[in-house]
Amino acid sequence: MAEKDNNPLCISLLWVQPVSRYFNVFRDETKLDINYVPHRLPHRDKELRLLAEFFNFALQTPGKMSQRVLIVGDVGTGKTALSQRFGADITNEASKHNINLRYIHVNCRQKRGSLFLILQQAVSVFHPNFPKRGYSAEELLESLTQILDEENAYVILTLDEFDSLIEQEGSDAVYKMTRIQEGRQNKPQRLSLICIQRNVAPLQRLDASARSTLQSNIINLEKYSKQQLIDILGDRIQTVFKPQTVPEDTADCIAELAHQENGNARFAIELLWRAGKYANTEDLGIVTPEHVRKAVSSIIPQVRKSDLATLNLHEKIFLLGLARTFKQAAKAHISLAEAEQTYKIVCEEYETKPNSHTQLWKYLQTLTANGIIRTEVLSSGNRGRSTHICLPTTSAAELERELTTILEK
Repeated sequence: MAEKDNNPLCISLLWVQPVSRYFNVFRDETKLDINYVPHRLPHRDKELRLLAEFFNFALQTPGKMSQRVLIVGDVGTGKTALSQRFGADITNEASKHNINLRYIHVNCRQKRGSLFLILQQAVSVFHPNFPKRGYSAEELLESLTQILDEENAYVILTLDEFDSLIEQEGSDAVYKMTRIQEGRQNKPQRLSLICIQRNVAPLQRLDASARSTLQSNIINLEKYSKQQLIDILGDRIQTVFKPQTVPEDTADCIAELAHQENGNARFAIELLWRAGKYANTEDLGIVTPEHVRKAVSSIIPQVRKSDLATLNLHEKIFLLGLARTFKQAAKAHISLAEAEQTYKIVCEEYETKPNSHTQLWKYLQTLTANGIIRTEVLSSGNRGRSTHICLPTTSAAELERELTTILEK
């Protein structure tokens, strides 16, 4: 008999072998990474053109002027993606004109709001081995301008999470960055700024002289509507997933959830990726709304057991019918008529007489108030309008399992 191999290396290698999968829904999931910048930004064309207009001088008359632009918008409105897409586009265009233009993107929060660390990153783009000690922020700024002169280069420096710099270092740092050209009379203007933050409120902490340099060119990004989120998801789905693996109902479910999160496109992209991962673990070859519900429940806390326990018997039965319907049907919404039919079936199972249609409306209101479901009134053609129900943040399978346990007790 062969001697058993107890080599720990062999054992560890067995553990890291990839699990074989019948069908992978992804074509290229890297395009769902938070750092990926798509070539097209749906519903940000106007803002992209405005940025290009603000910085048109960089291509037409480089060195004759500099620019300062402030981009504001809530989380997930595409501020960073907009700036980075513009940076890639303008540097590509500059190279065609033999203009040495660099785009440098720095997250001020990651640099702890330190002007020194921000400038250190900018200098390292040109000189990776530049000493990391022995210089003040002012000396680094002078070194940066000297390097730009020596290399006949121009920089668009984007300060993301700009409010961190304001909070940490105040007006002096902002003033130095925005007024650097004043000490360079008759020399080319080589440094322009794009500052990104959620709103303009942090600017009120600055003194008037520093604030005035940032308030003239503001690009305000509005929150995405549900339809705009559907368009954004459609673009990503086309490039990320294999054909026909993400139905329209699934995209609609994700868009609805992201819209409820203040139109957060970043949240929508995260949900799309997680839902795809859940689909892969089940080898279904399709991403369903149930996978979205599992994905969102891994990000947002699920319905608490205590919330379910406080429901009366028929509210639990009604919700169990909803859970079973969503579990079996790959749909984001079901009609009240479908829910009522399943409710009656579950009532038979638990040997209790179903309540009236009017009573079901009260159950809907209770479950909606508890945040367990959402309802929406939709047009149904010639038949008028009908109520549709959505199970937003809880896996139908997990909800069914929990309610069954409670009811069996």
